[in-house]
Amino acid sequence: MNIAQYLEQHAANTPDQIAIRFEGRSITYGQLNRDANRLASSLRQAGVAAADRVALYLPNVPEFATAYYAAQKLGAIPVTINAILKTEEVRYLLDDSAASVVVTMNELTGYVPGDCPALRQKIVVDPGAASQGWTALADLLSSGSDTFSSVSCAADAVAALLYSSGTTGFPKGVSLTQHNIHSNIALPPKARYSDYRPGDRLATFLPLFHVYGQNYIMNAAILAGATIVLFTRFVPDVVLRAIGEERITHFFAVPTIYINLLAMDLSPYDLSSLRYEMSAAATMPEEISRRWTERFGRRVFEGYGLTECSPFSCYNDSTQHRFGSVGRAVDGFALKIYDEFDHELPDGEQGEIVIRGDGVMQGYWRRPEESKTALRGGWLHTGDVGRMDADGYVYITDRVKDMINVSGFKVWPAEVEQYLYKMPGIQEAAVYGVPVEAQGEKVIVTVVLRAGATLTPEDIIAYCREHIAAYKVPSRVDIVSELPKSASGKLLKRVLRQQAAA
Repeated sequence: MNIAQYLEQHAANTPDQIAIRFEGRSITYGQLNRDANRLASSLRQAGVAAADRVALYLPNVPEFATAYYAAQKLGAIPVTINAILKTEEVRYLLDDSAASVVVTMNELTGYVPGDCPALRQKIVVDPGAASQGWTALADLLSSGSDTFSSVSCAADAVAALLYSSGTTGFPKGVSLTQHNIHSNIALPPKARYSDYRPGDRLATFLPLFHVYGQNYIMNAAILAGATIVLFTRFVPDVVLRAIGEERITHFFAVPTIYINLLAMDLSPYDLSSLRYEMSAAATMPEEISRRWTERFGRRVFEGYGLTECSPFSCYNDSTQHRFGSVGRAVDGFALKIYDEFDHELPDGEQGEIVIRGDGVMQGYWRRPEESKTALRGGWLHTGDVGRMDADGYVYITDRVKDMINVSGFKVWPAEVEQYLYKMPGIQEAAVYGVPVEAQGEKVIVTVVLRAGATLTPEDIIAYCREHIAAYKVPSRVDIVSELPKSASGKLLKRVLRQQAAA
């Protein structure tokens, strides 16, 4: 078993099929496989072996795929690092994973510490001269072999190491096995899910270092023989123009992108090639989903999962879509709702979402106690709060850690946000709590207004008083031009909490 086998199969059968489109360049399946072979053979010659860690500190560039599949062919473990991290964050990940190789861009080499004890080889992917002490990828490709026999891996061998966001402490390495990834990436090509086909073109601006972009898009696209239309990041005009020019069929985003697109005039763009839109990585507000369907006549399909489950575990499907839900468990998965004592709750009651299935991680890298806690009883404890109806549809309330305690009353931010999105004039909203004496916490709201809106904080507080219970009403509303977000588009409430506390 080896994840690289799908690339090899398409390279053998349809070598001229385009695997990646990037800034006007086309990279075929044959070329991508040859480059991965050349890099794998060069790395093996340099002493890289199965189970060694190969760190990919890269933005969305085609060389990410080259290095990723080269590592897979070796049976090595790709360690993907967010390209916006700086020196001390990079040091922590390199040391924690004990990576022996790092692959990056020239502009990022200055953030790679020179004193990581396990690090033996440093590679830059940019054309031209490499930085001092670094090896140019082009040199490794020119000296490597076009042919390479991929290592056969055990189903439970670790195939990728992705680090959690670290919002509650230092990031933890999530160990995903060959079986985890194989079983998970086989789901998107199925007709009842995202229905990837060989002729499809997938817009890929979500970061490849993140599990959504890496597995649900890149690995699943390679399995299906589809084309990845790669962007370094989401720039609305660039991506929207490319949809028409590249005849993109599948569009993947996070809720904040859909929110911003709904506020735009999209008439100048040819979007006629699109047949599928999906949202994941954060909960889609029901109001936004309904607005999209009313405007475009298509549903935004929603998925739910975590890095810890590879990530796809739940899907709001095409035959029985329900607004406000993230859908039902996908093939190979089961979901339940537990109380604080790990007892299953009846339908409709709110508790922690727990998951069991083929994609659930082996554990946290070299953290046996935390792995045992997260996977206790054979179920992954997600930290997400939700409920399940009698038909198995899951409705996410919020993250356990995001719950606000107001004088003993529980306030779930997502519930308040749902009401705010119904208020004319609000484009984006974030609800969070900050500590106060005696009361526990107070509710704070930060919003971005739609263009031309003239709402005041007092207007928003008055609206909340009219629609929700008094203890849920924000004590303060801040109006800002933009909300802080991660590279994958997730709202960073911890940043807002820090700013509010300061």
